[in-house]
Amino acid sequence: MPVQVGLPEGVRGAPAGELQERIVRAKKALGRRLLVLGHHYQRDEVIRHADFTGDSFKLAQSAASRPEADYIVFCGVHFMAESADVLSAPRQAVLLPDMNAGCTMADMAEIEQVETCWEDLTAVVGEEVLPVTYMNSTAALKAFVGRHGGAVCTSSNARAVLEWAFRRKPRVLFFPDQHLGRNTAYRMGIPLESMAVWDPYEDRGGLGGGAGLGEWRRAVGGRHRQRGQRGGLR
Repeated sequence: MPVQVGLPEGVRGAPAGELQERIVRAKKALGRRLLVLGHHYQRDEVIRHADFTGDSFKLAQSAASRPEADYIVFCGVHFMAESADVLSAPRQAVLLPDMNAGCTMADMAEIEQVETCWEDLTAVVGEEVLPVTYMNSTAALKAFVGRHGGAVCTSSNARAVLEWAFRRKPRVLFFPDQHLGRNTAYRMGIPLESMAVWDPYEDRGGLGGGAGLGEWRRAVGGRHRQRGQRGGLR
C-alpha cells in the first residue's frame, strides 16, 4: 500500500532558495538514475527541475522511454503517477511527492460503482457492451476495461476509440466523464435521447427497477446506445 513519507524538519523549514539548491544537487548526484516528470499545471519552481513536461499521457510515455531510471518522480496527481507506474518496468519506483494530490475527474467514478453498473447493465443486455474509460481515471478502472476487452481513451482520440468500440459491440459504457462520452457520441450522430446516464447514487442508476425494468431495457436497447458513468464530486 502506498504511504506518504513525512519530510524532515530541516526540509520543511528550509528557505525556498535552499530547497532549490538541494534539488539541483540531488539530481546531479543521481544522474540518469532519477527522472522527474512535471505536468503542465505545476508551478515554475517545480517545472524548472523536470526532465519532461507535458500532459498526463505524454508524461507516462516519457517514463517508459527511460528504462535506466531507478526513480521516477511524477509531479502531478495520483492517476498520472499510476499511469506511469503501469508503463514503467517492475524494478522502477514511481514516486508521487504528495499522496493527497487527487483529480476531481478521476474521483467521479469508483471501481465499486462501475462494477455495480456493469453487473446491472449486463444482466439486461448480456455481453453486448464494451467499457471505455477516459485517461483521467484510476488504475483500477483501466484494469477493469482491460479485463472486459475495452480501451482507454484520451480527449483527442475519444471519437476513434468509440468508433473502434462500436465496431465490436452495439453498446458502450463510458466513464468517468459523461460529457466527453456524450458530446463525442453526439458528434458521431448518436442522439442524446439514446444515451442513458447512470447515477451511482440511485437504485439501478436511477433508470428504474422492478416494474420499471422494461423501460430501462428500452433506454439501453438498440444499436449505438451508450451508458455514461456519473459520479459525485468529492
